[in-house]
Amino acid sequence: MFQIISDSGCDFTREEVQAYNIDVVPFYITFDEGVSLREGVDISHADYFQRLLDDKRLFPKTSQPNPQDYLDIYTPHLMAGKDILVLTISSKLSGSYASAKIAAEVAKEEYPERTITVVDSLSGSVGQGLILREIINMRDAGFTLDKAAEVAEKVIKTTQVYFTLDNLEYLKKGGRVGPTTALVGGILGLRPILYLVDGNVSQLDNVRGKKKALKLIEEAMVEALKDEKQNIRLSIGHILSEDDAVTLKTNIDDALDISSPNPITSVGATIGTHAGPGALAFAYCKKYQAV
Repeated sequence: MFQIISDSGCDFTREEVQAYNIDVVPFYITFDEGVSLREGVDISHADYFQRLLDDKRLFPKTSQPNPQDYLDIYTPHLMAGKDILVLTISSKLSGSYASAKIAAEVAKEEYPERTITVVDSLSGSVGQGLILREIINMRDAGFTLDKAAEVAEKVIKTTQVYFTLDNLEYLKKGGRVGPTTALVGGILGLRPILYLVDGNVSQLDNVRGKKKALKLIEEAMVEALKDEKQNIRLSIGHILSEDDAVTLKTNIDDALDISSPNPITSVGATIGTHAGPGALAFAYCKKYQAV
């Protein structure tokens, strides 16, 4: 059986990491004081975003794991004779994929008989988490590493991720939109809806007000998934907005007449730094058996 490793872009909880017998390589968060904290290890998602709410002047930076971080996780498994499958956040959003590949090349020199396969999720947060869950299911079903990686690439092609934000302020801080756009959006009460396309973030629409944005997402998702509901998995994420996430999940489950087993996820710093408190995320993918 191969070992599964992901970077913390998957937004799994510590409990999930232990329950599914996987490893997570954390991203780093740096606040204004310059101290680097490991996401999900030195600071929780909730504490991280609460700090942003408490001090509007803060704009932390995130940085990807370095090759040594990956190598430190690889080595014990390689020593134990295990092959490894690594899933990373989109290579177009972070250098985590490159770090994982460099570490794999270094490890291969010392453990030439072992295989390390690095897979680019072209996704993040709840989307990456869905792909990771499918890889876990494949491992537990007895798939070989090569077969799991092959099918994972097909699952990735079916994965869609959408975000709706409270405002454009955090996108402005991150340089994703200009100050004029953010100001006009704030005056008009616009709530942007974003999605991932080929691993990059694109804007789908601007909607006035949260209720309208959530209703639009519900209707669009139900229409898109109604004929595939038996073949898909769903995931909902949020940043300090759990009540809205529960409502969104309940409404979509009811409209599709399904019961999605995936827990509601707390979105982490990697995507969340640019989304900000109040953001909601929705993702779906096809089950590995259906691709």
